[in-house]
Amino acid sequence: MKIGLIQERKTPPDHRTVLSPAACQKVLKQFPELEILVEPSTIRVFKDEEYESLGISVTPDMQQCDVLLGVKEVPVDALIPGKKYFFFSHTIKKQPYNRDLLQAILQKNIELYDHEVLTNKSGIRLVAFGRYAGIVGAYNGFRAYGLKYGTFTLPKAEALKDQQDLISHLKGLKLPPLKILLTGRGRVGSGAKEMLDGMGLKQVKVQDYLGKKFTVPVYCQIDASYYNKRKDGVRGNKADFIANPEAYKSNFFRFARVTDLYIAGHFHADGAPYLFTREDAKHPEFRIRVVADISCDIDGPVASTIRPSTIEDPVYGYDPLTESESDYKKPGVIAVMAVDNLPAELPRDASEGFGAAFVKHVIPAFYNGDADGILQRARMTSKGELCPDYSYLQDYVDGKE
Repeated sequence: MKIGLIQERKTPPDHRTVLSPAACQKVLKQFPELEILVEPSTIRVFKDEEYESLGISVTPDMQQCDVLLGVKEVPVDALIPGKKYFFFSHTIKKQPYNRDLLQAILQKNIELYDHEVLTNKSGIRLVAFGRYAGIVGAYNGFRAYGLKYGTFTLPKAEALKDQQDLISHLKGLKLPPLKILLTGRGRVGSGAKEMLDGMGLKQVKVQDYLGKKFTVPVYCQIDASYYNKRKDGVRGNKADFIANPEAYKSNFFRFARVTDLYIAGHFHADGAPYLFTREDAKHPEFRIRVVADISCDIDGPVASTIRPSTIEDPVYGYDPLTESESDYKKPGVIAVMAVDNLPAELPRDASEGFGAAFVKHVIPAFYNGDADGILQRARMTSKGELCPDYSYLQDYVDGKE
């Protein structure tokens, strides 16, 4: 079998890749009958020469490959008919901007495997960039705070080498006694927590965070059980919340009263209550003035996130009174960092972490008969048709939704 590592063609450029040179070398040692070909790229974080130095072929001829690996969506005119592709297609939620991509994949008889649905039998994702989104998002949150108040200046994350470089810059900050709230305990939340711990911030319990004053900056990490409560007053739990999100209402405002910097790293399920609304943000006791919304759900659970921002221009302002965009440096305006492709700012670390998971979980499935059903669950299209698990997309493909 031949695997091709394709160049990223989406604009703006993404420097990440599925397999680093070291990951390729590991795969080839484990499966010597496999061949990996790397398409030349001037934007990939790893240079062509780094692959060649390890004996990995660099060639523009991807036609000879059986499987093609990418990160972001492949432009329609670059799709090679009849191939197996792995990339983030951003179609499983019927995203209107990618309907033509899924249509072309079907027309060209391509077998599509979406990274987002590479899962184990319990539905847990096996490969993801979430941890790196948390790492960069937390860093960008502090950068946004410095920009809003003019108290310090941090370089952009994309200008720094790796996570440790980010942490070293954060460690040098002289911060006031901020209260920092982090929501989420998954990959994103864990990545953000790594940064807060790495810079030496003190973590405090919910009761102390809500009720005490501190002379040093502190942070509190919470999950949905702390910022939601049952409408009927019965004590809830995480399992009940997941099963019955409509039975809950937000209990977030008590945190908004005392928080200076909010890092949103949670997953928001359909039917769950919003954390804070536009009306909440207008309340005179609403204290949050800097939001790093890693989750980046537009017009969703974090009311100040009215659009995504970009790596080039990562911070915008949300005026709670007018419910519109404004200068983020103005008093009363919330500075919002809502970059929706954060891992792209840390391409080397992100690629290495993603590739390690892909090598561990996905590559073996090609050689063990897909014993755990990983490939079957992630196969969206085959022989010009949607696979059964993705038949719900037919109306989307037909342009009826």
